[in-house]
Amino acid sequence: MAKGLILGIESSCDETAAAVVRAGEELLSNAVASQFTAHQPYGGVVPELAAREHLRAIAPVVRKALTDAKVELRDVDAIAVTQGPGLAGALLVGITYAKSLAFALEKPMIAVNHLEGHIHAVLLEERQKGNRELRFPLLALVVSGGHTHLYLAEEKAGHWTYQNVGHTRDDAAGEAFDKVAKLLGLGYPGGPVIDALAKHGDPHAVKFAPVQLKGTPRNVSKKTQRLDRPADVPAFDFSYSGMKTAVLRHVETHDLRPQIAQRAEALAKVAKPTADDVRRLCDQPTLDLVASFQRGIVDDLVQKTLAAAREFDVATLFVTGGVAANSELRTTFEREAAQSGVPVFFPSRKLSTDNAAMIAAAAYPKFLAGDLAEAEFSAEASLALR
Repeated sequence: MAKGLILGIESSCDETAAAVVRAGEELLSNAVASQFTAHQPYGGVVPELAAREHLRAIAPVVRKALTDAKVELRDVDAIAVTQGPGLAGALLVGITYAKSLAFALEKPMIAVNHLEGHIHAVLLEERQKGNRELRFPLLALVVSGGHTHLYLAEEKAGHWTYQNVGHTRDDAAGEAFDKVAKLLGLGYPGGPVIDALAKHGDPHAVKFAPVQLKGTPRNVSKKTQRLDRPADVPAFDFSYSGMKTAVLRHVETHDLRPQIAQRAEALAKVAKPTADDVRRLCDQPTLDLVASFQRGIVDDLVQKTLAAAREFDVATLFVTGGVAANSELRTTFEREAAQSGVPVFFPSRKLSTDNAAMIAAAAYPKFLAGDLAEAEFSAEASLALR
């Protein structure tokens, strides 16, 4: 086998995943076991349940990834695994399994930051398309159920560095989607169902005030493209708890509780409800509320990201993570970024959500640089990306 064949393992939240990637750019397999059915009754991810489901699925998923790639364990050059951020118990399942494989096979281990993985999901697919001329500086919006971050990224001699220039102060965008879907009795996960329902509503029917954050953003230097204050005081922050609260107030002032309860009860009787099932249980004002809420989230994400792109005079924009699969977000970013003259790249929808292909791809530069994990490394639930 050619040098650089990496087995990636991902278990940071509620997807058990394994993949084989060659040289950071050739995707040979990408196996994912979803925990959707296990968490659906609770309307969100239950950490203890997630860890147990990972234990059940990890060995079969790794076997499938190897079978699909038509390789054996002895063929891989290294084993990469997500170290964090994520749920501690879930992370430990993947790390422990990866360590066992590495020890038994005498293979090197590579610890990968989950957020860096999302960025490299875009790189992986762009390289598959033959696009090797990405220009820097690069700004990446990583937006998912647990994260809403802006990173300035640089690459020198194959080594990637990241500087956080914005993050959410409370709910991540994907978390807000899930919470509002639960509040409105739309089912779980919230992001896909809200995206589907919003197409049938008026996005201007309900007015959501623009997000206002207290505090003064840090001053930035365009010359150095570095912030002149500590990295824990981001310049371009997000906040979605207020928008979620605005939906709650709308529910209360318009007396929507009874219909929400009826909708939730009806959906509970459907084994695997589709978006069409949910839509049939929503009246037009509810569809308008959903569309307006999504419009508010999307506008805030796009406006702040493009403001950061202008401030740092970036040459390339990445939008990645689970929420990057949202059709309204993609359409708006493509339109607005084109007007700003900044090329924007997304991962495919299958690599937007958590997967192990992105972990194996992000591990390849570390593999080349000899940046290997020590035997005693462990999960870091709040691991920062630098």
